[in-house]
Amino acid sequence: MDRIPPAFKRRCIRSGRFAQPPSPRHFIDIAAHETGHLLHLLELTGRLKSGELSGRPLRGRTLAMIFRKNSTRTRVSTEVGMAQLGGHALMISDRESQMGRGESVADTARVLSRYVDGILIRTFAQDEVAELAREASVPVVNGLTDLLHPCQVMADLFTAAEEFGDDLAALRVAWIGDGNNMANSWLNAACRFGFSLRLACPPHYGPDPSILARARSSADVRVCGSPAEAAAAAHVVTTDVWASMGREAERSARAAAFAGYRVDEPLMRRASPDAIFLHCLPAHRGEEVTADVIDGPRSRVLREAENRLHVIKAILLDLIG
Repeated sequence: MDRIPPAFKRRCIRSGRFAQPPSPRHFIDIAAHETGHLLHLLELTGRLKSGELSGRPLRGRTLAMIFRKNSTRTRVSTEVGMAQLGGHALMISDRESQMGRGESVADTARVLSRYVDGILIRTFAQDEVAELAREASVPVVNGLTDLLHPCQVMADLFTAAEEFGDDLAALRVAWIGDGNNMANSWLNAACRFGFSLRLACPPHYGPDPSILARARSSADVRVCGSPAEAAAAAHVVTTDVWASMGREAERSARAAAFAGYRVDEPLMRRASPDAIFLHCLPAHRGEEVTADVIDGPRSRVLREAENRLHVIKAILLDLIG
């Protein structure tokens, strides 16, 4: 059975290191939350996964899920999570909504707020999520944008805590590959939890400069000259596809630029002997990661994917429970 981390919040509040502030209204950006609240969400995740918290606390609650990008894990984990908590999730795709025909984000937010208890959106522009949250009178969850993927990185942090314990500040994480929404969200997590983060990205494919600068101001964050340098002594080695959704036309150019940024066994041997490999999925075996790594004994990608369910349940329970 997977080891559930101890009570993050209780340990940290008792030590005086963090205080748990009131829950923010939305979950859009990890960096927008105080560390105490993020620890509370991780503790809640552990209690839900272990079965300590059960029942149907969201009975009678409805979540609208706006998907402007395709999804497997985000959609299924959210829909199943709402059902397990006693609520109902309503899928709205571009083909099925007036947003796909040009209705404004503001009008969508105001109307949906009169029907549902919360909104999750998976889309392209971060500004669209920000406007939705600004105009909605119910909580909004960022299910993914081109800039950020906060729910996924919370699941990754919980997976790392299951493996190494709940002192996340002691972690050393290596990001290999594209400076995309996952890299940006790892930077935001380092900013809040204080762990060491090493990034190896090809020239011109680095993370968002403002997010990188903010993380560097409060955590041990370094941009490395090579994947080997980034992976040295890492507890977690993680990556993503080289061409994210919306960038498929760049795939051949990116394949050339990312040559040498594949996670393989020689690279994993540079990490800590107990290092694990994470990938948010879907994966392209033979491109950003070799099959012997993602399917090997150090891979935790399936547990990581499962933890998306427990994390989104914690977030929804915190926001609309």
